[in-house]
Amino acid sequence: MSDLKRLRAYSISQSLFPQTTLKAAIRRLGFVQADPIRAPARAQDLILRHRVKTYRAGDLERRYTSLDIEEDVLYAYGFLPRATWQLLHPRDVRGMSKLEKKVLATVCKFGVMHPAELQEHFGSARVINAWGGYSKATTRALEHLHYRGLLRIARRENGVRLYEPARSNGDALSPSERLRKLIMVIANLLAPLSERSLQANTARFRQLGNTRPILLDLLKAGELEGETVDGIQYVWPHSTKVQEEPARAVRFLAPFDPLVWDRRRFEHLWGWPYRFEAYTPRAKRVRGYYAMPLLWCDDIIGWANASVGGDQVIVEVGFVDKRPTDVDFGSELDSEIARLEKFLNLTARSLE
Repeated sequence: MSDLKRLRAYSISQSLFPQTTLKAAIRRLGFVQADPIRAPARAQDLILRHRVKTYRAGDLERRYTSLDIEEDVLYAYGFLPRATWQLLHPRDVRGMSKLEKKVLATVCKFGVMHPAELQEHFGSARVINAWGGYSKATTRALEHLHYRGLLRIARRENGVRLYEPARSNGDALSPSERLRKLIMVIANLLAPLSERSLQANTARFRQLGNTRPILLDLLKAGELEGETVDGIQYVWPHSTKVQEEPARAVRFLAPFDPLVWDRRRFEHLWGWPYRFEAYTPRAKRVRGYYAMPLLWCDDIIGWANASVGGDQVIVEVGFVDKRPTDVDFGSELDSEIARLEKFLNLTARSLE
């Protein structure tokens, strides 16, 4: 087995583990990226459907309060076990604005609050958000307080986050120990990943210390292993079992799935550049608004676009090269479309 093929097998075996419960899957992953686009479902649901038995779109939101999880920013925004969330706090964020102090006092007084309720207290002043559009000032204040770790997400209602005072973090670890554990969380989630990628994805934790010496110490201690392939230094957690013969199955992966998240690694392992095109002008899109990478056995050979119309989901697939000639590819493709149909509680049909 070539080094590249072995890395592929490792990445698939590490990320697409046998299906388990929702709580266990989130704990095993360590982080599930969130995204509000539904095409055909939110990213968090598309990620979890491959890893959780009988998962249905929206299960994470419906069961959120029973899962012992939080929402926060790791290398992106998403859902994570409370034990991992505690490693992120306290954050070194300087003084609060007057509005933030008032919003915090109000939430502490009344408990769980919908952003619309705060607007009744403070009005509906608007501020420019990070995307150049406008947001309510109170909503921005809630988001800032949440990032500071002073508020948490109590639950969601129709996708809208409801806030409440955060629980005490208890006895926090030292900054260096927090950084060490956060490096291992990301290494476990995205393994195998390049040292360059690992350092880039831990850059936001620089207030906790320097990543490089801790990474070297983890390698020296054997908690991480490493190997250079095609001039790229990859690292991964020690003693991870690898299923060298991947399942002969088709899977449609979310654009933010851990298996495809690192675009540089994607191109190295699978030989073509995948890009998320939802924010690309229609005329410049190559593969589609929400093209999902199409995994067949150990190779990502193309993409799938799924659209929902009425009570049907229509799946269009494309290939980087040619459609596989394997006898069972067609039936496995149909099986994945059927699984997507069940996940969405819709009727599916495919177009090529």
